[in-house]
Amino acid sequence: MQNQTAGGLKHRLRTWFPDREFFMRSQGQVRFIKISSRVQIIAASVSATVLALWLATMAAIAVAGFLSTRDRLALLDREAKVASSESRVNAYRSNLDTVVSDLEKRQDFIDQVTKAHLGDLPDDAQAGETVSNSTNAAAETIKKVSLAVPGAAALARIEARQLAFVEGLTRLADRRAAQASARLSKLGLNPNAVLASINRREAQGGPLLRLATSTDGTVDPRFQRLGLSLARMEALERSVSGVPQVLPASLKFISSGFGYRADPFTGDGAFHAGLDFRGPIGAPIYAAAKGVVSFAGVKAGYGNCIEITHGNGLMTRYAHMSRFGARVGQQVDGGSVIGAIGSTGRSTGPHLHFEVRINDRPVNPRPFLEASPHVQAENRAGRGAQIAG
Repeated sequence: MQNQTAGGLKHRLRTWFPDREFFMRSQGQVRFIKISSRVQIIAASVSATVLALWLATMAAIAVAGFLSTRDRLALLDREAKVASSESRVNAYRSNLDTVVSDLEKRQDFIDQVTKAHLGDLPDDAQAGETVSNSTNAAAETIKKVSLAVPGAAALARIEARQLAFVEGLTRLADRRAAQASARLSKLGLNPNAVLASINRREAQGGPLLRLATSTDGTVDPRFQRLGLSLARMEALERSVSGVPQVLPASLKFISSGFGYRADPFTGDGAFHAGLDFRGPIGAPIYAAAKGVVSFAGVKAGYGNCIEITHGNGLMTRYAHMSRFGARVGQQVDGGSVIGAIGSTGRSTGPHLHFEVRINDRPVNPRPFLEASPHVQAENRAGRGAQIAG
């Protein structure tokens, strides 16, 4: 096989470079010169090799030039950084007042931006609060530093402002966490259980990036307390955002309440695990809170049904739908259209059957929906919907 391949290659080369004859006249005589295929092939190979070497040399020169430029730019960048740090050191050495002024302006900026987005930070140490109050200690520190190192008094004042800011932000986080906790308790949820479920060390990881407030790697307890308070606030407020508080359909058209009722088919006493919202076929159904669609399909008795998981054991169920508007695994926000009212499953007419479940136990959806700001606004305006049991 190899012999055949080699033979074919030789044949093609001879076709490309056939034997050629030339004649030349010298001193009245004509001489014929024959250049064989082999000689032509060798000459072409030598030419191709020389061309390849020339191209490789030019490429090497280009690469060397690029690397040289890159190294020069990197050197310039390092020099710029050194110059910047050196100028900062010189500023500290030559005019400490200017440095202090810069730090004060930075702290002013932090205070103003925080106030614009969060409002005034609490500065009162109310009874029962566990947040420290370093006001008196900071004032004493400023006094002592002023006597011992007069030039550093301004820096001590900036430190006092930082501590006051941290403690005020901690109080704000604690109060917002308390508000979220109260909302969860009002809805029958245990805030401590919610936090415990969030704090389980499951499916967590990543590189260890330690935080420190001192050069020795330690963390000031007041800063550590701020971090814990912010984390607790964020966890509780995130849980509140996952609580059903958006009406899945019009509250004015509830046709059956939660709890005991006469079964619409048998007339016997039965337990109704949700609320029924009557409406025309095709009317939109809305997600009651943000979450992830965990089921979309047919369920016995429910017909076409969608279930949304909201975290912390909380789930909402939407049944008797005429069509689906969401799929399993889809993340939805409160108020997103997830389907349409229908009469599939065990149903006497078009309506939405809506359930709220905690750890798969049905609870009355009414307190959740009545906590909706929209419903509260209607009630205050005298247009509140009446729940018909």
